[in-house]
Amino acid sequence: MRKLLTVLLLLNTFLFLRAETYTDSLSRPKLVVGIVVDQMRWDFLYRYYDRYLPNGGFKRMLHQGFSCENTLIPYAPTVTACGHACIYTGSIPAINGIAGNEWWDNKEMRDVYCVEDNVRSVGTEGPAGAMSPKNMLTTSICDELRIATNFRSKVIGIAIKDRGGILPAGHSANAAYWYESRSGNWITSAYYMNELPKWVRDFNASKWPDKYYAEGWNTLYPVNTYMQSSSDEKTYEAKTFGADQKKFPYDLKKFIGTNYGVLPGTPHGNSITTEFAKAAINAEKLGADVITDFLTLSYSSPDYIGHAYGPNSVEVEDNYLRLDKELGEFFGFLDAKIGQGQYLVFLSADHGVAHVPVFLKENKIPAGVVAGNTMPDEMGKAMKEKFGSDKLVASLANYQLYLDHRLIDSLKLDTDAVKKWLINYVSNYDGVDRAFETGEELTEQPLNSRIKSMLVNGYHPRRSGDIQIILKPQWFSGYQAGTTHGAWYPYDSHIPLLWYGWKIKPGKLNREVHMTDIAPTIAALLHIQMPSGNVGHVIEEVVR
Repeated sequence: MRKLLTVLLLLNTFLFLRAETYTDSLSRPKLVVGIVVDQMRWDFLYRYYDRYLPNGGFKRMLHQGFSCENTLIPYAPTVTACGHACIYTGSIPAINGIAGNEWWDNKEMRDVYCVEDNVRSVGTEGPAGAMSPKNMLTTSICDELRIATNFRSKVIGIAIKDRGGILPAGHSANAAYWYESRSGNWITSAYYMNELPKWVRDFNASKWPDKYYAEGWNTLYPVNTYMQSSSDEKTYEAKTFGADQKKFPYDLKKFIGTNYGVLPGTPHGNSITTEFAKAAINAEKLGADVITDFLTLSYSSPDYIGHAYGPNSVEVEDNYLRLDKELGEFFGFLDAKIGQGQYLVFLSADHGVAHVPVFLKENKIPAGVVAGNTMPDEMGKAMKEKFGSDKLVASLANYQLYLDHRLIDSLKLDTDAVKKWLINYVSNYDGVDRAFETGEELTEQPLNSRIKSMLVNGYHPRRSGDIQIILKPQWFSGYQAGTTHGAWYPYDSHIPLLWYGWKIKPGKLNREVHMTDIAPTIAALLHIQMPSGNVGHVIEEVVR
């Protein structure tokens, strides 16, 4: 009898424990915050490390979070739309279809913007709100979270740039908001809603841009302490605030009520983005219950500042010192609002940036600029002489030439002959390393396997060009003032990747991982399906 009672007791205990196992709720964070810093080179984490605050955002993530030190973009062109799409889809332009910020459409015979759509603007009478994610062919990790929770999770995307707010949030987002330079307001489109929520209207009514303009932009610390930068005034820096304003401090009062397009080119663009994010968290009650919500947050201003002044400028250094402080305060807000350890954050970048060629040449490093603004006209004249038309190249974008195949056919020209002539013509430009056909011909090029893989990953048959151009190292297509990005080189493709918060153990990883690995790693942490076009892998060291 005792043996029977003992067996029954053990059986009851087993069944109780088994029931406990199956009734435990799935553990997930209350809120996921994805942060993309537009145009952040990986080395910025350490270039200004000594000046980052102990309680600022970067050191907090580096010391208390997990850093993937060798994170690379696995495709080219390395531009904003592609980067935001890749991070959140775990996919590449060849699959998700976001082949550039814009591309030539052979059916419509025009350049297509990555997030354009025939939808009504909401929050403005202008066309700036006619945007949606329809051109992105795959799901994002935010879509998968929405599906996994039967659409009970809230997803909101926020960025000054429309593409930075729209593409990360995915197709099924509750909302995406972006900044309209014409009005200084945050707007959206009818793809998401018919009118702005009251909290957005109230935020716009507060006229944040005018307040920031009244402050102006001076360095956070005495300008003579910015030892990681060139001298404050350089001839190769753009004069974004007028020809009379060549160095700090910058007086922005003249833009009050007149020119809201200037704001994104200052650190105030980061500040207004953070304030809008806080307002969204409060008003939409993000992270307020057990259903995981997702906020995608892209800081666009570093890109505007970096393009204008270059990565060795006082302006860029000041921007990152201020952003560090900003992020530290934002994490403090999340601690108080959501709770320490209750939210998950990752921080990465959509691309890096090249140094200004004049700066490099001043320091005996080879560099240069291919005048992309004059190349089409010069090429057109040469084509007219050779083939009888100056319109055979329909578009030059993403370091690719798009041919007008209709015109070539109507003129009864040999397409292969046109391509060979163009390849030879472009290859003779100073600064061009090589040019070749895309598509199947691309795989046969005598290129390093990494470069070839990046170009193949960036090639979409209906959205990429006919001829690929590769420039020499430290060269880019643009102007003598400022800088840009878009190439395969490490300065454009080596990006930061930091993890912090919910279930993230402190650590550092030096093995190579890729931008495509971010989305599947989030999927593993949340126990949800990876996005539909995912080609990345889970970073095991992060999820342990």
